[in-house]
Amino acid sequence: MTHHQELHRTDRIGWLRAAVLGANDGILSVGSVLIGVASASTDRQNILLAGVAALTAGAMSMAAGEYVSVSSQSDTENADRRREAEELRDSPESELDELTQIYVHRGLDEPLARQVAIKLTEKDAIGTHLRDELGISEHLSARPLQAAWTSALAFAIGAALPVAVALLSPARGLIIAVAASTLLSLGILGGVSAGVGGASVVRGTLRVAFWGAAAMGASSLIGWIFGVSVG
Repeated sequence: MTHHQELHRTDRIGWLRAAVLGANDGILSVGSVLIGVASASTDRQNILLAGVAALTAGAMSMAAGEYVSVSSQSDTENADRRREAEELRDSPESELDELTQIYVHRGLDEPLARQVAIKLTEKDAIGTHLRDELGISEHLSARPLQAAWTSALAFAIGAALPVAVALLSPARGLIIAVAASTLLSLGILGGVSAGVGGASVVRGTLRVAFWGAAAMGASSLIGWIFGVSVG
């Protein structure tokens, strides 16, 4: 008898979301900062300094934000886990009835639903209730540290690209080079993340590129207005 092993993508959601969000923010926010500053000033040192500062602050901010956000989710999950454990200890029959009704609502006959509830409760009572009653599973549980370092590292890697382009580009073509490389990177990132997640690559690419162009356009306009007013 052969076993068919299915490959699903739900176990990637935690780190994939943090990585995509971090890299996307790194590329777009630092690229936009560079374009905005370059539109207001031609001093390469100021432009690069702004880019490095945005990279550092952004990576730390992403790490802190992800950690706090996912920690809140983790705290909620832990509270639910403790409450379920108490309910299973204090009223096991009521919990078994509740689990039975869940399976009945999913299409099982009541005798079979009861049998399934008993078997699963005997094997892993708390895990079964968390999964089938509350939708909390091991694959999708919150991992604050993983989300924090993944997001920060992805942000720094993404942000390094527009900074490198700004460093290597001639002053006259810096804005165009940063904008083009940023849009290209965003498009590739959107396509790859969509493909890994099983979604449409074309839709993912166009969606990210569109909003990236809008953000950089707004940054360039603000920088140009600021540069004119100062000048």
